[in-house]
Amino acid sequence: MEEIKQKSWFGRNWLWVLPVGGCLTIIILFVCGVGALFFGVTKMFKSSAPYEYAVELAKQNPEIIAVLGEPIETNGIISGNISLKNNSGEADFSIPIKGSNGKASIVVIGEKIDGEWEYEKLFVLIKETKEKINLLDKDLEGI
Repeated sequence: MEEIKQKSWFGRNWLWVLPVGGCLTIIILFVCGVGALFFGVTKMFKSSAPYEYAVELAKQNPEIIAVLGEPIETNGIISGNISLKNNSGEADFSIPIKGSNGKASIVVIGEKIDGEWEYEKLFVLIKETKEKINLLDKDLEGI
């Protein structure tokens, strides 16, 4: 009686395992790369002086607390851009926030000159009423 040696699982299935496994590996690497990029950009925004300053002002503003309720937290994906180069830079972005009573966005437009941030616009836009609450000392005119 002759003994028949059966091929291994990989030996029987290599024709579909290699292409599928290769494509799956490329897809996983792409998804991980996009995720790393997203979290890196988000971390850059959150560690920037304009972001920290704007969120702190919003959390301390009694008018915003009255409208949104407490606690005020960031909520979602930051949109816009920030660019920094040595002692200069520009910021133009929106930070979604929420409280127990509603949602809003902090709008930040500013420029860094000689290491100091100067804000052209810094206000909270309430989602439901479209009301703008200024976080700067100057009037709301021009917003």
